[in-house]
Amino acid sequence: MSQRQCAKTQGQSLMVAWQDIPWKKIHRHVFRLQKRIYRATQQGRVRIARKLQKLLVKSWYARLLAVRRISQDNRGKHTAGIDGVKSLTPAERWRLVQTLRLDSKATPLRRIWIPKRGSAEKRPLGIPTQHERARQTLVRQALEPAWEAKLSPHTYGFRPGRSCWDVKEAIFNRIKARPQYALKVDIQKCFDRIDHDALLAKTQAPLVMRRQLKAWLKAGILEEGQLCPTTAGTPQGGTVSPLLALIALHGMDEAITQVYPQARVIAYADDCVVLHEDRQVLEHCQQLLTTWLADIGLTLNTAKSRISHTLDGDQPGFDFLGFNIRQYRVGKHQSGKHSNGKRLGFKTLIKPAKANIAAHLAELGRIMQRSKALPQGALIQQLNPKIRGWAHYYRTSVSQGVFERLDFLTWEKLRRWAHRRHPTKSAGWVRKRYWHHLDNRVAFATSATEPAPVHLLTHSGVPITRHIKVRASRSPYDGDWVYWSTRQGRHPNASPRLAKLLKAQHGRCRYCGLFFQHDDRIEVDHINGDHQNSRFANLQALHGHCHDAKTREHGDSLPLGRRDKPQDTEERRDRKRSRSVLKQR
Repeated sequence: MSQRQCAKTQGQSLMVAWQDIPWKKIHRHVFRLQKRIYRATQQGRVRIARKLQKLLVKSWYARLLAVRRISQDNRGKHTAGIDGVKSLTPAERWRLVQTLRLDSKATPLRRIWIPKRGSAEKRPLGIPTQHERARQTLVRQALEPAWEAKLSPHTYGFRPGRSCWDVKEAIFNRIKARPQYALKVDIQKCFDRIDHDALLAKTQAPLVMRRQLKAWLKAGILEEGQLCPTTAGTPQGGTVSPLLALIALHGMDEAITQVYPQARVIAYADDCVVLHEDRQVLEHCQQLLTTWLADIGLTLNTAKSRISHTLDGDQPGFDFLGFNIRQYRVGKHQSGKHSNGKRLGFKTLIKPAKANIAAHLAELGRIMQRSKALPQGALIQQLNPKIRGWAHYYRTSVSQGVFERLDFLTWEKLRRWAHRRHPTKSAGWVRKRYWHHLDNRVAFATSATEPAPVHLLTHSGVPITRHIKVRASRSPYDGDWVYWSTRQGRHPNASPRLAKLLKAQHGRCRYCGLFFQHDDRIEVDHINGDHQNSRFANLQALHGHCHDAKTREHGDSLPLGRRDKPQDTEERRDRKRSRSVLKQR
């Protein structure tokens, strides 16, 4: 189906037309342009790169893909902007594709507040409308490949294919052979104070895109019916916001390495650490960063920024991204070794930070406190996602001892929870009521005679794995799908079942045949539709949108008598609206 044929079918059976679009062809066409932008920027052909960027934002295929990403693939797609629209029907998607243009105008953002992890403060989010999300996604598709070719290899935050685990491994590789001083940099209210003029000057994008970016930055925030202007900062919540913050902080490492080439600057978003063997060098680096940040309207938080040594000192080591990075003096049998085989006399260990351990344990306690009257199964279903997510984040560090300690403390909290429910019963009765034998161990679980028995997961049940750092020169836009599909299965957040499926499928979706990309939502599908049959032969890994399409086709193929209920896919849902923030005339 050509682009002209796609446009003609919009007035004929819209729901069928949206599903019949050749998405495989569209993905390949858009990625081909992005790959050309990436290579042209690498080779210094700025003029050609900008022509390709303008071609991409005008492309019909790029507009189709942008609308699909914000309406079907985005996990936060059901959060409404100021117009109150949460989701789009296929007919509305078609109309949005037709009207998607960069016109240098923008609608205000809806302000919501979310809790800030590890603090009593709240973080502001600016939620754009569906139309603005699609336009931001369209601009990001053109901007991101060019900036992937420019960014420092030791910048990891807000970049495709990179994660906080890569930061941890980069720090480990830098300090494992010799102790060093570390300057932990904390930028005060980074995303709220970035200067707009300095940011727009650094984007190096075509004029039509810079004008649109300026309109988004100046759009304003709507909170409690009052429109507040935005004079600085990048709004957190839009699809292009992380890339803008990354552009604003680009060059921070060069401000140091141009003066001190031996210093190593490792950054993840607004969190940064500078490593060097001389403390005086880091003190000067702190002054250099203060001067550089002032040019883009930012300041250094001197109260939270500190210099420490990885091995010696009153408080050796430092916390970064929830990990405690430190070196310990050990004997010759536990000492690390240099590349020439010489013993170092110390060992580098990266563990979960004590503050994060305490916060996680307190969160589990709060869940139990709120669940005094709930059944045991409901409590387990609330605790399991927290335990699984926390353990998977720290599974790449030295965490086995921490995991076992957390299991014991969790067991103590559960024991108190159970005894509070039955104060007159004996300890043996309570134990038999809430703890049962499971795979040669005693687990906090519901009775096996219940219709859907569940058991509590343990931290120590998550195996410790070694994360392989991404290669410094790699980018998802280089087109090496073998390398990136292999990394998908080794990602710390990938479950063993999903990792096995990705390996068996060679990193491809079995429905559309495309390789899984860095920002794709991957779901595990039951081939015959029987969710009770979870054998490996009955499972396959699919894109989120491919899973919806396959489920719909499977439901339509069943006889009418076997269709117990309509298939719960986005295509069959009615359009959902939240209460409008602004009254529409």
